[in-house]
Amino acid sequence: MTGKLVLVRHGQTFSNVDKILDTALPGASLTERGHDQARRFGESITGAAPSILVSSVALRAVQTAEHIAAATGVTPYQREGLHEAQAGELEGLSDEAAHKQFTEIYGRWHSGDLDARVLGGDSGRSVLDRYVPVLDDLRAEFLTELDSPDVVVVSHGAAIRLVAAVLAGVDGEFAADNHLDNTETVELLPIAGGGWSCVRWGTFVPPFEGKGSRTADNPIS
Repeated sequence: MTGKLVLVRHGQTFSNVDKILDTALPGASLTERGHDQARRFGESITGAAPSILVSSVALRAVQTAEHIAAATGVTPYQREGLHEAQAGELEGLSDEAAHKQFTEIYGRWHSGDLDARVLGGDSGRSVLDRYVPVLDDLRAEFLTELDSPDVVVVSHGAAIRLVAAVLAGVDGEFAADNHLDNTETVELLPIAGGGWSCVRWGTFVPPFEGKGSRTADNPIS
């Protein structure tokens, strides 16, 4: 069996605390709690260091990866395309109406309407178009041999959930309704023919359909 692709949501940020829609680069930094979460995540995987550690270019992801690198000894790299789904005209807002509008668009992506978007922001399709090729490259280079170590990618909640659900065929309602806490993971296992199997989603393991909150949440990290 090859290693897994481990998609990690970054640690807590100041924007998370203030419930701000924060997607534009470079974005907010980690809080002290976020730094601690990242350190503890790194320590949790020291027994099985990844073959490569990659992060988005957003500050919160870079800072999280630096803590994982300190714990594992694996050099972190940044890759374009792995940043969060862009909130467009809702950027920087924290009111209930803004969160509701983005959550509705996000839910449409998971229902199959990948062309829906907030004005000036990403569509679901544009997120996939920039994100999936990076994962394809990592798979081709690092996840082809038996017993290969895991690949760890530090990224963002909304983007991780959309990409993982599409690649692994995870139930869209489950994916839309079950967020990732800071430094929780979605783990994908390569399968024959180029597909992926989701073996972990936060605290859940398969089967995913019918599990979780079934209530809408703010997906932005």
